[in-house]
Amino acid sequence: PALAQQTSAASASYKTVSSETFSKAPGGATLLDVREPAEWAQTGMPANAKGVPISSADFVAKVLAENGGDKSKPVAVICRSGTRSAKAAEQLAAAGFTNVTNVGDGMIGRDGVGKGWLAASLPVTPYKAAQ
Repeated sequence: PALAQQTSAASASYKTVSSETFSKAPGGATLLDVREPAEWAQTGMPANAKGVPISSADFVAKVLAENGGDKSKPVAVICRSGTRSAKAAEQLAAAGFTNVTNVGDGMIGRDGVGKGWLAASLPVTPYKAAQ
């Protein structure tokens, strides 16, 4: 009976914030970079972010693993400019994640959201492909 509340995809929701807002108050969220490894190599990844490409067939399962199997733990998603992260946030919310944040200006910025992680001079970590 307790699960019945989370079956409606229509109730799936997430919040969208700018990189600067997220960096000041991450709320304990696991930050996931949903871009591709080639993009991580170009710009680096947000510091402390974990890479989980949205193109992965098992994207939701990988996110669940990164979040310790707990769909109520806060998770945030970021991409290049906010398009893929919005799709990722929608997928996670629809899958029953209850505390999802879309870092909607991404790495390079988005009009109406923010200037982006890089322009805000927020910390990045160089990406090194697994050998």
